[in-house]
Amino acid sequence: MNHLTDDHLTQRAGYARWGGRLLIAAVVLLACSLSLGASHASAAGDPLVLETSMPIPGVPVGPYSDHLAIDLVGKRLFATPQAAKAVAVLDLKDGRVLKMIPGIGNPHGIFYSPTLKRLFVADGESGDVKVFSGEDYSLIKTIPLALGADGLDYDPYSQFIYVNNGGEDAGMDHALISAVDTVRMEKVADIPIATPSLEGSVVDSGKQLLYVEGESTVFVVDLRTQKTVSTWKSPGRHRYKAVALDPAHARLYLACRDSSMHGSIIVLDTINGRPVATMPIGGWADGIFVDQKRQRIYASTGVGHIETYTIEANDVYRQQPRVESDLLAKTSLYSSELDRMYVSVPHLGDYGSAQIMVFKPSP
Repeated sequence: MNHLTDDHLTQRAGYARWGGRLLIAAVVLLACSLSLGASHASAAGDPLVLETSMPIPGVPVGPYSDHLAIDLVGKRLFATPQAAKAVAVLDLKDGRVLKMIPGIGNPHGIFYSPTLKRLFVADGESGDVKVFSGEDYSLIKTIPLALGADGLDYDPYSQFIYVNNGGEDAGMDHALISAVDTVRMEKVADIPIATPSLEGSVVDSGKQLLYVEGESTVFVVDLRTQKTVSTWKSPGRHRYKAVALDPAHARLYLACRDSSMHGSIIVLDTINGRPVATMPIGGWADGIFVDQKRQRIYASTGVGHIETYTIEANDVYRQQPRVESDLLAKTSLYSSELDRMYVSVPHLGDYGSAQIMVFKPSP
């Protein structure tokens, strides 16, 4: 997710001005990422193997892409190439682009409801959630929020999506979690969070808790009372960016940015917020997921690789070989149903195009 700095840079400079800078930055980042020991996805023993890539033609040059969503029934992938100001709809069977849904100033969080056949997209530029038909892709409704609408998470119990918005981007001294009823297509509550900006979030539907990241704090929100019940500070100088929940082990995995080239995964006990482990990863991480089948953690980074750690007893985490992805391919989605890792790659200039890289876990 691209919050504050990312969006402000985009607004000031415009995507066109990024082309030359990105080509230079790409060379520097590539050299650095190779020095970190990133391996090719086809190397023997890698935890993920590149299966295919799905190009998204026509996306302008721009450094960012954000969240992904899957329609398992319709076998579609929804991507947010931000430079296109659109949502790309891809056919999971053959990788074709079925539709570019236009009119989204800065697409961020995204959710598809297969029962309602609706696509919900948080637009950070206009500060709203846009609802599209899953059948003909027409705009059904626009739900106003505050500026800076960013990541979102779905609670199957209530059928609400919880959208991060407000804060500094909206000229406010606090951020908001807005509860949006996907059935009625209405905002039903604003939950104030005492931080200037929000990053990743994840719902524990069984406990009716929402874990949401400020840049250096995890806020635990009781969804029944719509109040913050715990606040867990970072154990060091880490900038939280993405979060995954592991209810089987009562753990939160937080992907952090520590510098432009280096980051960490912080492991917290969900009972008391106590940090139990810290593992190194590359910089610009913006996606983290748990593979319960293989007991692994996957984290996508912007320095050109995916990090993998195995989960062992007594909070032991063992690093696996790094798998090469692409520069600024920091957002991703792991689907346990399809057993695939989808990594979103922006269009960085003369080389290639925007695309989705599809990785298959191995073995």
